[in-house]
Amino acid sequence: MSLTNFIGTVWSETLLESLEKEYVGVKNSNRDFDADAKLPGSVVKACAVKPVFLFNYIKETSIGAPQNLTDESVTINLNRCRAFNFKIEDIDKAQSKPSIMKSAMMQAARALANDADGYIFSLHDTVASENTITVNDLSADNIIDTIIRTREAMLENNVNSNTRTVLEVSPKVASLILKANIAQRSNNDEVLHNGYVGSCIGFDIYVTNNVATDSSGYYKCYARTTRAIAFAEQIKSIIAYRPEDSFSDAVKGLYVYGASIIYPKELTLLNVKLA
Repeated sequence: MSLTNFIGTVWSETLLESLEKEYVGVKNSNRDFDADAKLPGSVVKACAVKPVFLFNYIKETSIGAPQNLTDESVTINLNRCRAFNFKIEDIDKAQSKPSIMKSAMMQAARALANDADGYIFSLHDTVASENTITVNDLSADNIIDTIIRTREAMLENNVNSNTRTVLEVSPKVASLILKANIAQRSNNDEVLHNGYVGSCIGFDIYVTNNVATDSSGYYKCYARTTRAIAFAEQIKSIIAYRPEDSFSDAVKGLYVYGASIIYPKELTLLNVKLA
């Protein structure tokens, strides 16, 4: 039987590798909780570490109880379940020619990554109004002022100027940035990965079709630190089987994930409409 040589764990790793190449919003999120997602259960508890407070020390006096840095936590529900199910003419042949299976996994990864990235940007409706900047007539003439204003807002929210921040925009907004000729490319090849446009006023800028829009044509772009949103994922299983209604081999997989904003002050929503 052609299914006997199918190794699910190998192709799970192939799928994960392909996912990493496709992510934009997920790539710019906190991934520290992936390990917890592999444990039994469908909920991950993400603890947001609070700032450390300083106090005056007086010799030979008690310093009191220690500050609890992790008493605030956010739950990440791994309740986003996505599956794929496709046929391959002969899995043995596919595995003897890895490019066939890799191509199939890349297609599956592209679809899953778009779904996960889309969910990341759907969290815009949970961003507080005080962390939202609305521009009704965004153009190449005012895009610089808008980015400066956004940077200022993040600094006022105590985001350290040395902290890596990203600006994730739609293709049309990215075009305005390029027209304004303010995006500078990095010489670091490691930075030039999927979706990267350049850097501007302290932001690494990424472009993605998954930025949300509303019925009025406003784009919901993100300016954030890479820890503002926590993301956790797990490939539950990849299984080869014989469909009863055809003479072929098939592969199906189950992918679960979840995301939450855990540092709300480190995410500014750019609610912008093009002029």
